[in-house]
Amino acid sequence: MTTGTTGTTGTTGTTGTGGPAAEATGERLRRWRLVLGGDAADGTGCALGGRDAAMDQALTALYGKGDKPQKGKDRSAGLGASAPSVARWLGDIRTYFPSSVVQVMQRDAIDRLGLSTLLLEPEMLEAVEADVHLVGTLLSLNKAMPETTKETARAVVRKVVEDLEKKLATRTRATLTGALDRSARINRPRHHDIDWNRTIAANLKNYLPEYRTVVPERLIGYGRASQSVKKEVVLCIDQSGSMAASVVYASVFGAVLASMRSISTRLVVFDTAVVDLTDQLDDPVDVLFGTQLGGGTDINRALAYCQSQITRPAETVVVLISDLYEGGIRDEMLKRVAAMKASGVQFVTLLALSDEGTPAYDREHAAALSALGAPAFACTPDLFPEVMAAAIEKRPLPIPEGV
Repeated sequence: MTTGTTGTTGTTGTTGTGGPAAEATGERLRRWRLVLGGDAADGTGCALGGRDAAMDQALTALYGKGDKPQKGKDRSAGLGASAPSVARWLGDIRTYFPSSVVQVMQRDAIDRLGLSTLLLEPEMLEAVEADVHLVGTLLSLNKAMPETTKETARAVVRKVVEDLEKKLATRTRATLTGALDRSARINRPRHHDIDWNRTIAANLKNYLPEYRTVVPERLIGYGRASQSVKKEVVLCIDQSGSMAASVVYASVFGAVLASMRSISTRLVVFDTAVVDLTDQLDDPVDVLFGTQLGGGTDINRALAYCQSQITRPAETVVVLISDLYEGGIRDEMLKRVAAMKASGVQFVTLLALSDEGTPAYDREHAAALSALGAPAFACTPDLFPEVMAAAIEKRPLPIPEGV
């Protein structure tokens, strides 16, 4: 491939003498060059310049030369352990890549290069692109965080939480308000409160063929919303390290549910100990900083506490969010779930509440819960309102296909 100053593709300097086909070939080579990293054997023969070269350097600093940061003068790039160099790199990737890519690269830098400790410095936190995974990392570092960093960390977490609330709150409230109204059926509704689908289904025996109509002897309608508590929701959240994103989303949803007068919400987090954070639900940031990611898992102990708080089982939904790696007494855990369901509690088991898909989980425990009528599945934040609505209305849960 020859280079020149006309008909360029990107910043590689590819000539346009071959027309559109040559430009397309040049663009493919440029992309492969960025993917392969410029090793002598990459086979592209493509040189990068300008913005492309800067992008390539940022990628090489993180992904070049194997899984570990290289040492010595022969290293072509790298982040090292220097806060200034990391800060520059964070600024570079925000310049060259979209936000979604930046978040992935930051996550990889923390995992591959051990940069967690640098997040304890306020200037680092101010430079990063905040997302759910970064919040999880900050929460895991909470106890080691110096006072000079904590206020900056809270500001970062609050930004993410507020963004999530804006995205999730309106739809959640609308979905659950409808479910609550539908769950309060009445048999003498006003005309505009009639649930026609259920009314017709209940009166099919009164079908008159000659008139091709159904005579609705019994009307079923929606109850009017009241200010009294209709349902009680208990969110029981595993705070082991692998559940970080789920803890963030669950805390946000907990705050949204707590803002609804017709739902009484309790939020419980656990590892080998159990902590009730219900009194902090007015601020999900306080909830998050009240968690302690990591440690063991005792689901049985957590469920025992939740069970002790239930006063109206027929009107209660318990949501267990856990990967089910139980460190407590397995048989007791299953007995508690069975007892709660027998008393009328709607029991929901979520392996994760995040956008990441199904995590690693204890399949034996998941199968045992499914046999009790509490199938375990991963749930995205977008699906969560529908799951809760189904639980409130006591209808089958919208379990994703393939589960």
